[in-house]
Amino acid sequence: MAAAFYTLPGRWQLLKRLRLVQNLPAVKLHLTGVVMAATEAEFEKAKDMLKTLKDDPGNEVKLQIYALFKQATQGPCNSRKPSMLDFVNKAKWEAWNSLGKTPKEEARQKYVDLIETLVSVEVPTQSEATATGDVKSSFQTINVTTENNITTILLNRPAKKNAISVLMYEEIMKALEQAAKDDSTLTVMTGSGDYYCSGNDLSNFTNIGPEGIEQKSKNSGELLKKYISHYIDFPKPLIGVINGPAVGVAVTVLGLFDAVYSTDKATFHAPFSKLGQSPEGCSSYTFPKIMGTIKANEILLFNKKLTAAQACELGLVTEVFPDSTFQKEVWKRLHAYAKLPKNSLAFSKQLIRGVEKEKLHAVNTQECERLVERWLSEECMNAIMGFFEKKSKL
Repeated sequence: MAAAFYTLPGRWQLLKRLRLVQNLPAVKLHLTGVVMAATEAEFEKAKDMLKTLKDDPGNEVKLQIYALFKQATQGPCNSRKPSMLDFVNKAKWEAWNSLGKTPKEEARQKYVDLIETLVSVEVPTQSEATATGDVKSSFQTINVTTENNITTILLNRPAKKNAISVLMYEEIMKALEQAAKDDSTLTVMTGSGDYYCSGNDLSNFTNIGPEGIEQKSKNSGELLKKYISHYIDFPKPLIGVINGPAVGVAVTVLGLFDAVYSTDKATFHAPFSKLGQSPEGCSSYTFPKIMGTIKANEILLFNKKLTAAQACELGLVTEVFPDSTFQKEVWKRLHAYAKLPKNSLAFSKQLIRGVEKEKLHAVNTQECERLVERWLSEECMNAIMGFFEKKSKL
């Protein structure tokens, strides 16, 4: 979860699509175009339509919705600006305040237009999902299939670059639990779209409920600890098929996989110190063990982004394939592996992993405890604020 604040989920794609319809700016939250007066009935209908959205539109769009709603119902911003460290409420205040003296009627119309656009954009996405065929319906953010002795866990939020939401964390854990017990020989994890995984969805940390930031941080630390434990304890061969860029926890956990195959277009990035945070995914132990302390430090301390070739040279990736033949070559190899004796593979892995399983769980606990401290530190909060301010200028 240390990646939570430096990933940019695919909501930018949605924003671009929205701009084609309404010329929506990315962050400044001013809507342009011919303004008409929406009726109160249309406004109420839009509020109900908002509840029907299946996909999270992203933080920038949600800030627009919030600002327009407040402007439409209360008029210009009249509350005090929250403190610098209260970055969630500060972002909301700035969104509302940016609308200036926009009349209530105009804000109401823009609110209605925005909600209608969001709903219309989501329709083809749902149709595409239906057309993909048979997937296990118990999952919303991933697809899980079993065929030819291979269980495949497909991270399936391509519009958000497969950023990991809290729901996706829960669903991946559930999928790993099922795969551990099914009749498959191998379990494969890969991503849909151009990205393997862009790390954590920003909403994991910006959506702070009434429990407050301290409890939110503790809960997030427990979720991360539980998530990484699923990889440590997974009993079968687990193989990563890295189809595109990987960020944050999607990178650090690779040290717990049994093989990692990558397209030559993939990159691997885990810039913890840039955001005042610290390593996770047992990477503080596995990375130095795999590639040596000096090389691991470049990644974990000094934010070095690796190409696929560099990751392979350092031992984080098993083999790299040209993007044009990546899927064909990798799956040919996986199908051959899946024909090997299932129990022999599982017992062999357990012998290899069993030697250090206790150590890995201890490292996981230490990393998560340190991250909770980091998330609550002024240094981390300042780094996060700097990140948001930088992105707001893009």
